[in-house]
Amino acid sequence: EPELLASCYRQSLQLARLHGLAIIAFPCISTGVYGYPIEAATPIAIATVRTELARLPAVRQVLFCCHSEHDRTVYERVLSAPDP
Repeated sequence: EPELLASCYRQSLQLARLHGLAIIAFPCISTGVYGYPIEAATPIAIATVRTELARLPAVRQVLFCCHSEHDRTVYERVLSAPDP
């Protein structure tokens, strides 16, 4: 499952590049109805996006749209952590 989730972000960013988009927004993919735990999904989302952005300089900005205050807190915590 983690690789499938990462693939969603990679493929979306590739499509953004293909269509000449400079900004893309992502919801908390799979954490709603599909029940993927936000604490597990967030590090996958952020690490994948960071890796792909290094290879896709045309995409200048990524927005993570959170469903709840708790989701936002998790994203902020992971984003502020030092890179491994």
